[in-house]
This record gives sequence, structure tokens and C-alpha cells, in this order.
Amino acid sequence: MKTDSIKFKTVHEYISTFPAATQRILKKLHKTIKEAAPEADELISYNMPAFKFHGVLVYYAAYKNHIGFYPTGSGIEAFKKEIAGYKNSKGAVQFPLDKPLPLDLITKMVKFKVKTNLKKIKI
Repeated sequence: MKTDSIKFKTVHEYISTFPAATQRILKKLHKTIKEAAPEADELISYNMPAFKFHGVLVYYAAYKNHIGFYPTGSGIEAFKKEIAGYKNSKGAVQFPLDKPLPLDLITKMVKFKVKTNLKKIKI
């Protein structure tokens, strides 16, 4: 679904615009992030789902062939080796829709971002 023209208000609204198979993947991703960062606030930012806890933790978005996962630069840098098998950039990694999500890796990345953000507020 082309989501460029829709301005989402909730994560549920965002997820509901995708085909059923993509919705299942997005719900699994959402649940994984919530479990890894239960105190985080979820919101729509840049018109995609996001989690914040003392700053941004992660954003994510669905596309035609992949899920874009955006743990920002520090989250990508810390997991360079683990994400080497996926298309990635300075602040993002792409998880193909036709392969299982690496939920353990996503959990580690979210927990890393929680720790990083907590260190920032202690300074």
C-alpha cells in the first residue's frame, strides 16, 4: 500500500494499512520492541512507528519488499557484524519480507539503545 499520502495518528492505524502478511510481521516486530523496552513510549514520528525512551530508540516502516528498521547510527554501528548479511546504511537496516525477522537481534539492538539513552541522561 502506498502510505505517503496518509498522515497516521497511531501505530495501529499505520499497521492496518498493509496486507495481512505484512501486518503479521509488523505486529511481531512491534511486540518484540515493546518486550525489549517496556517503559518506552510508542508514537508516530516521521509518519512511521517509533519508540522513545529518554530519546529515540527505534523507528520502523514497511515497504513493498522489506521492513526498514532504524535504530539510528549508534544502533547500526554497534551491530555492524550482525547486520552484515542485510542491506544496511548509516542509520538503517532492511529485513526482507520473505525471510523471518531476526527477533533476537532486534531485541539486542533495542536493549542497546535503551542502555545508550540511559547513559546519556546520567551525564
